[in-house]
Amino acid sequence: MASGRKQYVIAVCGRKNSGKTTLIERMIRELLERGLKTAVIKHDGHDFTCDIPGTDSDRFMEAGAAGAAVYSSSQMFVRKRISGTEQWDPGSPGAAGAFGMRLLPYFPDADVVIIEGMKSSPVRKIEVVRRGVGTAPVSEPEGRVLIVTDLPKESFQEPAAGFEEMERILGAVLEPGGADAKPGRTGGADKRLAGENQNE
Repeated sequence: MASGRKQYVIAVCGRKNSGKTTLIERMIRELLERGLKTAVIKHDGHDFTCDIPGTDSDRFMEAGAAGAAVYSSSQMFVRKRISGTEQWDPGSPGAAGAFGMRLLPYFPDADVVIIEGMKSSPVRKIEVVRRGVGTAPVSEPEGRVLIVTDLPKESFQEPAAGFEEMERILGAVLEPGGADAKPGRTGGADKRLAGENQNE
């Protein structure tokens, strides 16, 4: 992301199997069509395997390295242990979200950073509520700008959109006006990109 340009940060949260990953995939594609680079940070509530057992980088970590990195001309992979003062209490509300925000500097070139999770944090967020999984939001109300749902939108006393309403969903990401903005027509991000193209 060029110096002076705004980076948009939004969390996407909801119950397990509510459709968060599917929604984020579609958001990434739609944002890419608008010329916006998107990065995603995901919180895993359990420990996870992030490397391939037996590879050099995995062997370095198994030997006790504090971190390992692998890179080529087109991509890179960084693995680092969280220890000491960096660790947090998984039972502490908002602690995981606070650590997730610390990862933003790893994506300086991203126009948009989506963080999957962070339902207990007051950051700007979209919550997914899907029929058969839940009928009401479970996230911290502070910072919640939109509910994405397949339930009747009138069921909620706050802005809501269907899964197919990508203009409203991206409006919640890109505009101060939230879900009622029209990024595909009057969005500030599209205007900014158009201006940059004219200056090239």
